[in-house]
Amino acid sequence: MKDLSSLFAKPGVEPAAVAIERGIAELQAGRPVVLQAGGVRLLALSAEAAEPAALAALRRVARGGALALAISGHRAAALGLGDRVTMIDLAPEVTSTWIAELAAGEPVRPTQRAVPGDEAAAAAIALAKLALLLPAPVVARVAPGVALDGLITLPAERIAEFEAMRARSLEIVSRARVPLRAAHDSQLVVFRDVLGRLSTAVLIGQPDLAGVVPVRLHSACLTGDVFGSLRCDCGDQLRIATEMMHERGGGVVLYLDQEGRGIGLANKMRAYVLQDRGLDTFDANTTLGFEHDERHYDVAARMLELLGVTRIMLLTNNPSKIDAVAAAGVTVVDRLPVIAPVNHENRRYLEAKATRVGHLLDEIDPEPLRHAARRR
Repeated sequence: MKDLSSLFAKPGVEPAAVAIERGIAELQAGRPVVLQAGGVRLLALSAEAAEPAALAALRRVARGGALALAISGHRAAALGLGDRVTMIDLAPEVTSTWIAELAAGEPVRPTQRAVPGDEAAAAAIALAKLALLLPAPVVARVAPGVALDGLITLPAERIAEFEAMRARSLEIVSRARVPLRAAHDSQLVVFRDVLGRLSTAVLIGQPDLAGVVPVRLHSACLTGDVFGSLRCDCGDQLRIATEMMHERGGGVVLYLDQEGRGIGLANKMRAYVLQDRGLDTFDANTTLGFEHDERHYDVAARMLELLGVTRIMLLTNNPSKIDAVAAAGVTVVDRLPVIAPVNHENRRYLEAKATRVGHLLDEIDPEPLRHAARRR
């Protein structure tokens, strides 16, 4: 019988993207996936799913019963193991708690043997990041002749292409008028990708989409945008950008599914714990094994393309974002600062962004900070 999956293949959606999407879902559900690179088959399980029964099952199919924790170069550096993808041996008596500490706890150099990771290990880490899990999967080299029926097998070399494939799969699924407090004449356009993740464009007013359009690329921030967290300036920037566009007669806010600079809400909370212990926002991310910024802008570029926008005026305090957006294929004609207030909770965060990656802190209004200091 013909493979039924081919009967339901969606035009324009690449089979590799669908396979990787299934692999992401498997990792998120606590099940292992297989990464294949050349003749190597590597079984990978999220560190967050490394319960005793799962570890025992992995050992039964592993070559020599050996398991390892694959960690990124950033996590390896935090543990004093160099700066490249590394595999740390996991002894038979290892516990789930110990694995969690090795993956994301206080950086303490492990005593177990550590060896350089290969392409398959790097792909397993990249897949864990796509799943918004800790970038430290438990891995096992599969013994020769072992059948892995029922498990998703992915070519390691295609994982790095997934963000671009995801962007190409994007489509508009709905749109409607949504009057906002700062701009009554507004419309929300909702996009969906192969993962089922949603991204939203907010059309403020009546922008000339054929001209230079004011655009804000806003990474979703549940804590700041919804709950008004004082630890960041995200909610303020979203509100101010909307008001600026309304005053200019129109613009577009792209509300992107990139919480915590792309590491996801759960990992963002883990990073907050490290920040409370003294690390800045960037070192907290890298200590967990992430890049200091995991965001990609292929999806944003595709959203603008589908809206018919080709030239933009970017509302941002981050000059490096201009280069990233331009690299994704968007013509950035100009930049507008988004001047948000400083308070005693977010000042350290903003200063880290200014000193570490060049955000323009001198354009941010310090007056609320002085008011806050007088009230304390």
